[in-house]
Amino acid sequence: MKFPQFSMLPFLMVVVMLSLSGTTLSHPHWDFLLCLSLRLANYSTISKVIYVQNNPSYLSVLNASIHNTRFSTPATPKPFAIITPLKTSHVRSTLYCSKKHGFQLRIRSGGHDVEGLSYVSEVPFVILDLLNFRAIKVDTKNEVAWVQSGATLGELYYAIAAKTNTLAFPAGMCHTVGAGGHFSGGGYGTLFRKYGLAADNIIDARMIDVNGRILDRKSMGEDVFWAIRGGGGNTFGIVLAWKLKLVPVPAVVTVFTVNKNLEQNATKIFHRWQYIAHKLPDDLFMNVWITKVNSSQVGTKTVQATFRGMLLGGVDELITLIQDKFPELGLAEENCNEMSWIESVLYFGGLPLQSVDILLDKNALPTLSLKAKSDYVKEPIPESGIEGLMSMFLEEEADNAVAMIPAFGGKMDEIPENELPYPHRAGNLFEATSIVQWTKEQNAESGKYISWSRRLYSYMTPYVSKSPREAYVNYRDLDLGINNINDYTSYEQASIWGFKYFKNNFKRLVQVKTKVDPMNFFRNEQSIPPLLSPWKKKGN
Repeated sequence: MKFPQFSMLPFLMVVVMLSLSGTTLSHPHWDFLLCLSLRLANYSTISKVIYVQNNPSYLSVLNASIHNTRFSTPATPKPFAIITPLKTSHVRSTLYCSKKHGFQLRIRSGGHDVEGLSYVSEVPFVILDLLNFRAIKVDTKNEVAWVQSGATLGELYYAIAAKTNTLAFPAGMCHTVGAGGHFSGGGYGTLFRKYGLAADNIIDARMIDVNGRILDRKSMGEDVFWAIRGGGGNTFGIVLAWKLKLVPVPAVVTVFTVNKNLEQNATKIFHRWQYIAHKLPDDLFMNVWITKVNSSQVGTKTVQATFRGMLLGGVDELITLIQDKFPELGLAEENCNEMSWIESVLYFGGLPLQSVDILLDKNALPTLSLKAKSDYVKEPIPESGIEGLMSMFLEEEADNAVAMIPAFGGKMDEIPENELPYPHRAGNLFEATSIVQWTKEQNAESGKYISWSRRLYSYMTPYVSKSPREAYVNYRDLDLGINNINDYTSYEQASIWGFKYFKNNFKRLVQVKTKVDPMNFFRNEQSIPPLLSPWKKKGN
């Protein structure tokens, strides 16, 4: 299918448009802008869609969706242009002109990519920012919803709750995360032990392939539909929208939080938790956060394990269950709160419970610099290992660090690891993700925080999965290996990181990529490479 052709505007009019947007004919890449402007064919549209570096709004548009200020410094490579399409034809035109004029295309939905791959590149690039693709349509009668990729999870949850209090969607806990990126890596949250990943509950999608064709599940085929639900973004095409299967929840759920520090036997209680949490009924979500906190002794610090969870049921049922299966926690009624599912979204998102309107606020949470690493644990960590983990959180660099440890089991044990690209299913007790944070003003010292993250990762080696040491693609980690971003990447080279994220599913992902994007147009430092790249064919 050919890209649509547009009537040509007078040449001088286009020059005026480009000049008004801050670009002149002398700019080395003005041909890209000319190409795109001719295809948009309307100045009022151009001014709302194309942002180049001289445009007064350029930096505000660029920074609006950067959630890791490690990649918001003067030295960070900037896109030649940011394109914020208003309709599908704008997306297709951006794709066409990027291909024609040699720009890499980075696709951004929410901007939570922890390695900045949706908005940073070392080669000339353009950002396709889907911030205007945020429409959500909820159909409670058929228990489905369509959501565009630029919508945030908070906007999705808000739209569902506006229609019903007994349907939900099993996705993540951070309300500012973009739907497109989250779903493309799998996506999990408080309902995943009951219903699986977000990607497990996607039943259709609308995407544009490298040739500009608009495809749905039927026309893209089951291999591509499989790949886009967990195989990572910016690889197979541009997914514009997703059809979701909504899931039932009771009108009342019960949440709880119990804090235990080192002086309150946090180590022993967490050690015991490892043997229990994954076996509990799938109506119960449980996780543990490990952080540094102030000690009861003035001027000293301790480490705290925060046990949090949610039962799809009432408080009496929860207390009876925990007292029977996990009495060591000491759960009491004062630790619990009954609420609606949508209120639980606020609770786990660290948001005030007064109004669900805050779910629409993309700036409700502070933005920091960070480094993340993820692991999967298949055997309980011995107490001595937990003690060493806790001691690392007493180090100076861990002032704003957290280990997030959700229990697996339940539905995750029932889904085959090749059902979707996300392979981390049965056999995992929990995932362990460490995130170390620092302020933008501390970016000059980022090395010491990243070093701490790597030392913690090294320390955990004996206690986590092996051959491969598994990782979650939604917590991207370029330490695991990268592609040659502007040259041929062999299957063997990409396998170094690919098998950690996808295990044996990586092989099928490469086959799908080879079929749908053999020239490797959609690419980044950890995108799936085609089996035989055009650079290899040329002998370069």
